[in-house]
Amino acid sequence: MSVSKPSRASSHLRLGVNIDHVATVRNARGGRLPDPLRAARLAAAAGADGITAHLREDRRHIVDADIEGLMRELTIPLNFEMAATAEMVAIALRHCPHAACIVPEKREERTTEGGLDAAGQHNHLRPMVSRLRDAGIRVSLFIEADPRQLEAAVALGAPVVELHTGRYCELEGEAQRAELGRLQKAAALCTRLGLECHAGHGLSYADVGPVAAIPEVRELNIGHFLVGEAIFVGFEPAIREMRRVMDAARAGGGVAK
Repeated sequence: MSVSKPSRASSHLRLGVNIDHVATVRNARGGRLPDPLRAARLAAAAGADGITAHLREDRRHIVDADIEGLMRELTIPLNFEMAATAEMVAIALRHCPHAACIVPEKREERTTEGGLDAAGQHNHLRPMVSRLRDAGIRVSLFIEADPRQLEAAVALGAPVVELHTGRYCELEGEAQRAELGRLQKAAALCTRLGLECHAGHGLSYADVGPVAAIPEVRELNIGHFLVGEAIFVGFEPAIREMRRVMDAARAGGGVAK
């Protein structure tokens, strides 16, 4: 879920493209195709600022060889999504990606469900965050828009948080507006606490605008929707359209034209 690099302008909202589900399609049949590394190259050509890849414990989509290829060939930053386990810390330290985003992970879930309990897992997470930071890896935590979790991120020494937008995307009407308000307040609190704020999970053309318009949010990480949309229009056009919608929303206060 975080890929940081210097912004082209103060208002530039970075886009990290998650390529996990290109690997899901590949693994459904076996073999080498479609190639996640090719997807990463296309994403870079289409205007992505970084690539996100989640190496899960069960290797259900991205596998170790994908990370090796991305580290070898990527020309834009890699955000390595990982569970808080000794195995994943060792892999991150071996590759030293630009960023590592620590996410909650359960074997039985289809995708990441909710944010990391950074407050409740302080003693478990603190040495991992320290080891990653000491290696020069930019650490982010994928958390809910909850002040307690933001304060825990500061206590852990993580410079970046990624706010979970899944609930916002699933809701409608007044409930969705209320969840957007939580995200806005959390993003503002990030700035006061000295945290860089990213956001992601479940975003599509239909709902990305209001999140993209939050001025404190520096980066969005989007994957599943883009891979699905690519079936109909192609990967580069799907990413270019997301880039356009994000930029229009940023410039227009949340309304993409």
